[in-house]
Amino acid sequence: QVQLVESGGGSVQAGGSLRLSCQASGFASTSYSMGWFRQAPGKEREGVACIDFDGRAGYADSVKGRFTISKDNAKNTLYLQMNSLKPEDTAMYYCAADPSARITIAAMDIYGMDYRGKGTLVTISS
Repeated sequence: QVQLVESGGGSVQAGGSLRLSCQASGFASTSYSMGWFRQAPGKEREGVACIDFDGRAGYADSVKGRFTISKDNAKNTLYLQMNSLKPEDTAMYYCAADPSARITIAAMDIYGMDYRGKGTLVTISS
């Protein structure tokens, strides 16, 4: 049974940093693509960052240069390092996984991913 549990959300001021973590179980991160979605109130779900089974990463234009996705295969854990945070980054952030070997941000937005966690809230104040 695939499970994804996010942690690390919180409230910070603009310009600050947060690191989100996602503990995965029920599958090996070396064989799945994984990623992060976010959804702000009243807005559509947005693919933020993704990483292939072999570590190739992709980012939404809105976060390029500020966010970094990574994973620790030994710990089966996915991370999202978020720097230079802006008020518009405020959203619920969801970890996601898919048995596809490859994933892109565009594919995330169009097709979603098969599994998703319950989310962690990120609030950025100006």
